[in-house]
Amino acid sequence: MKVLIIGRGGREHALAWKVAQNKIVTDVFVAPGNDGMADIATCVPIFEHQQKHLIAFVKKERIDLTIVGSELPLLEGIVDCFQENGLTIFGPTKAAAEIEGSKAFAKRVMQKYNIPTAKCEIFTELEKAKSYVSQQGTPLVIKADGLAAGKGVVVAKTMEEAYAALDEMMRDEKFGKSSSKVVIEEFLEGEEFSFIAFVNGAHVYPLALSQDHKRAFDFDEGPNTGGMGAYSPVPQISRTVYEDVLENTIRKVAKALKEEGRSFTGVLYAGMIATEEGPKVIEFNARFGDPEAQVLLPRMKSDIITTIGSVLKGEPCNIEWSEDVCVGVVLASKGYPNHYDKNASIKGLEQVRKDTLIFHAGTKLTNQGFVTNGGRVLLVGSLAKTISEARSNVYKELVNLQSDDVFYRHDIASKALKVNI
Repeated sequence: MKVLIIGRGGREHALAWKVAQNKIVTDVFVAPGNDGMADIATCVPIFEHQQKHLIAFVKKERIDLTIVGSELPLLEGIVDCFQENGLTIFGPTKAAAEIEGSKAFAKRVMQKYNIPTAKCEIFTELEKAKSYVSQQGTPLVIKADGLAAGKGVVVAKTMEEAYAALDEMMRDEKFGKSSSKVVIEEFLEGEEFSFIAFVNGAHVYPLALSQDHKRAFDFDEGPNTGGMGAYSPVPQISRTVYEDVLENTIRKVAKALKEEGRSFTGVLYAGMIATEEGPKVIEFNARFGDPEAQVLLPRMKSDIITTIGSVLKGEPCNIEWSEDVCVGVVLASKGYPNHYDKNASIKGLEQVRKDTLIFHAGTKLTNQGFVTNGGRVLLVGSLAKTISEARSNVYKELVNLQSDDVFYRHDIASKALKVNI
């Protein structure tokens, strides 16, 4: 069996690593991939948006299954194109992927089908948005409507921060067309967590819980990023809350999308927050989270190829999980998520223990070894019996990788321990 994964980051590295464990898989290709995953997969120099080239490659190589890792090709309709060519692909259509591509669309679906989420208003005019902020007061959450690589969300604690965020998004077009429309939400308090499921129409196959860390710095300070670390499971989220989200969010939105003529097949991600009023949706994504995939897939005992096959057929499937926990910490370039330099040497990789998980995201291999080639460079992870042990393992290895050119958070998974760093 031959498998192609579309994408280039740590999530795609983790997917390739998991797929390669299947004994009937003879070849794993990643397009375009990165140098750090070359030991387990063949990187193909075709970019995610080059649909015609990807289809030609799949036909030439007789690829049996394509898995879409990143969000942009989904919203560009890559699944639709593959299906029109009779090719097997795992991911939602362009219409279904809009649940991630437009926060305004996602809000309208949630309001129509009574899915719990924060109260909000949607704006396309800057002055009207500012007027609404002045009436509501702060704190508020301001979101760019479209894709912004996980950076298009501002939690405004003061009026000045709110006005500045609106100016950047709507006047200065910080995220281009993605922020020509904004969603302004009430600020919710509670424990955040990620609920991810495989979906095929009304069929839902829930995965284990995980928790992402979005802010750049310790104690959840600094700007929002694509994610600075994650862990799974999330012991502070009860089974009652899990079942609530499964029934009243995941199953409901899967059914809603089907009723809207946008039936969803692929990976559905719900970013949730456990409030005093119950769990509510923060956002939906149409693919695996990054870095959630890097801590979920190592815990997944079930074979991912067999599982995806069952999902595509709409067949029953029991996904098994390891009792071990997984903690992953992202090593990022200094300055991320704003301006950062590339080509800084990544030192100490050869000193990392063999049982440590390393998933490359923004790296490049040179004659002098690996150098940085992106904002989030790589994730260091560990499987262990307890969160405390897994955290300890990861941070011991990160000491070897530390330099003046990169940084990482020191408090990943500390909420699960209720300890101070």
